[in-house]
Order: sequence, then structure tokens, then C-alpha cells
Amino acid sequence: MPETTRKRSAVLEFALIFAIVYLGTQLVFRLFFPQSAAPNGTSGIILKPASANVKEGHYPVLTLKNTTTQTLVLPDRCPMPPVEVFSIAGEGTGAQLTPLSTTETALPCVALTKVDPGAQVSIDLGPWKYSLFGTLGKYEARVPAAAKLVSASGATVEPTGTLSAQVTLGEAGPFTKLFRALITKPFLNFLIFIASIAPGHSLGVSIIVLTLVVKFLLFIPTQHSLEGQKKMQKAQPLLDEIRRKYKEDPKRMQEETMKIWKEHGINPFQSCLPLLIQMPVLIGVFYVVRDGSVLALSQHLIYPFYQHLDWTFGTTFLGLNLLQSHAFIFAPLLVILQFIQMKLTFAAAKKKRQQNGDKPKPEADKSQQMQQQMMLYGLPLMIGVFAFQFPAAVSLYWGVSTLFAIGQQMVVNREKIKL
Repeated sequence: MPETTRKRSAVLEFALIFAIVYLGTQLVFRLFFPQSAAPNGTSGIILKPASANVKEGHYPVLTLKNTTTQTLVLPDRCPMPPVEVFSIAGEGTGAQLTPLSTTETALPCVALTKVDPGAQVSIDLGPWKYSLFGTLGKYEARVPAAAKLVSASGATVEPTGTLSAQVTLGEAGPFTKLFRALITKPFLNFLIFIASIAPGHSLGVSIIVLTLVVKFLLFIPTQHSLEGQKKMQKAQPLLDEIRRKYKEDPKRMQEETMKIWKEHGINPFQSCLPLLIQMPVLIGVFYVVRDGSVLALSQHLIYPFYQHLDWTFGTTFLGLNLLQSHAFIFAPLLVILQFIQMKLTFAAAKKKRQQNGDKPKPEADKSQQMQQQMMLYGLPLMIGVFAFQFPAAVSLYWGVSTLFAIGQQMVVNREKIKL
């Protein structure tokens, strides 16, 4: 293949990889962080929930959009939320709405007094998570009756459009309850314990310690998984030869593959099963870091002896506010670290092929190279995109976790694993 054609093909492959990663990332966010579509044919003021169904332990988030050319002026309702909240009893036309009120907030109330023309704002009802939304059931939020649309000349009119939104607060499922009991609660309370003895109750120090403790707890299964991957990589030339030799006889190909696995002590599940064990733990740490940073909104996860703390997390670390994203610092850093980790993952196999003088078959190697490029370039880019979505606390956790993984991969790469 001419050099120009080869370069063009590489560029197209990279573009395809980037497109797949981008679309995959968007799909993940749509699945786990759904956004409700605006009702068809509506205009004026649009109030809608980010999700119409909220699990117990979470809280509703609304969006308020002003599609008019006038300013929406709202009354200052603090300590009540910017919208009127009603509980709903019954179904259909017989449903009864009861107005709710409170003076208690988990976080300081921030007034929302206006929405500019064409603007959209998010209404976070977290401060009223326990006082207004402490009971399972249906709720309705409404734009306050005192709200007005004010033109540049000062003329006022009543707002029209979708001025109410309903949310159902449902019971958490058995899996969610088990996950919280075994993973989320212990990790969050351990994070609180570390912060209680850390200087300034530093959230950053607590996240680093928690991440390292979890990585050490998972060290043996992770090591087992990495060693299994290395064995599979070293055996790959033999497996490729079997596929080439018996491509017309699938049954014989399977028999010879099983024979190679047995002769060289390879368990194809060795690299998968430890990962299945790790994933719930790592996901739990992720959610603890992302959602547990604000203790006032995590009371349902805190053990009784920590329920009445007289302190909150110190969220400034190395001059950065960990509750903000700081994506232009963390995104490039995470991309580089993740790239190094993936590079090390494939380094051992490549070095082995070079030492043995193996020349991979073009047909068999093309698919494998594509997969490796997806991991080598696609995964770091995806992590970089995530860094723009989440607070710096999550990026700090991911960065420390990746650094640990790099060190562990270097240990495995130096091990003499023989086939």
C-alpha cells in the first residue's frame, strides 16, 4: 500500500474512532442523565423536570425556559423554593393537590428573581430534599402565580406556556438499596472519617486516601486480571496462527484454541472476572466522590454517629475548588495519564513480538490494531470529555486511580510470565 494511502487510511480510522467515542459518550450521558424533551407545540414559559421519575434519596431538578422576548420576573420566595410545590394524592380528575411549605433548607436558599428572554435556568431543589420531598409520592411544581413577563417598556403580562411540571419520587429498588448498604454508605462514611482527622477537613486529602485504600483492597484481583491479559497477549501469535490455519474448520479451531489455553495455563476469564468484582466498587467510589461532597444532601447515607457534624468538607485543594470542574486543567492531565496507562497495557505484547521477530498477518492484525487504537486514543478522549461534565473532585479521584494503575501496570510488564 502506498505511503499516502496508508496515511489517509490512518486519518480516516482515527476520525472514525473519535466519532464512535463521542457518540458513545453522548449515549451514556443520555442513559444515565436523561433530559426531558419540551412538550410539542409549546411556547412562552416552559417548566419541565430533568427527569420525571426520581429515586428515593435523590431530589428533583427542574429547568425553566423563557422563549419569549420579555423578561420573566419572579418573586423572591426564600426560604421556599423558586417554584410552588404541591403534593398529589389520587389519580386523574379526582387527584387532590396540597400546597407544601417549609422554612428548613439543607443548603442556603438562593433566590431566582428573573429569567432573561431566550434564557434557560436550572432549578435545583436539593436544599428542600428532606423538608419538602422527604415522602415518596407525586409532586407538582408550578411557576409562582405572582410571576410576570415584563417588556423593555415596562409593560407586564401574565406568562403563558407550560407553567407546571410533575415529578414522581419512587422507592429505590432492591439492587440500589443493597448497593448503598454495602458500598456507597461505607465509602462515604470512611471519607468522612478521613476528613475528620485531615487538616482543614480537606476533601482533596480524603479523596486521595479513599482512592488509594480502595486500589490497595483491589490490588490482588487487579493484578490477577493484568497477568491474565499479559498471558493472552503473549499467546496471541499462536492463536492467530490457529485461526489462519483452521479458518475453514471452526470446530478444529476451537479445539486447538482450548489446547493452547490448557497447555499454557491460560484462563480466558482471568481478566474478566476480577473486573466484574471491581466495577461495583469503583462505581461506588465515583458516586461517593461526585454526590457525597455536600454532606447536607447525603444525610440518608451517613451513619448515626456522623449525623450531627459541626464541620463541612474543606473543598479547596491546591488552590482549586473541587466542587467546580476546572476542566481546562484536569481534562488534558487525565487524557495524558489515561494514554500512558493504555500505552503500557499494549507495550508488553508489542515488545514480545519485536523480540521474536514476529510479523503479524495483515488480515488478522487489522482488526486487532483497530481495537487497540480505539482503546489507546478513544478511551483517553472519552475521559477528557467526562472531565468537562463533572466537578474537579471526580477528576482528582480518577487521576489518582489512573496513576496507581500506571504503577501497577509497570510492575506487571516487568514480571517474567512464561508460556
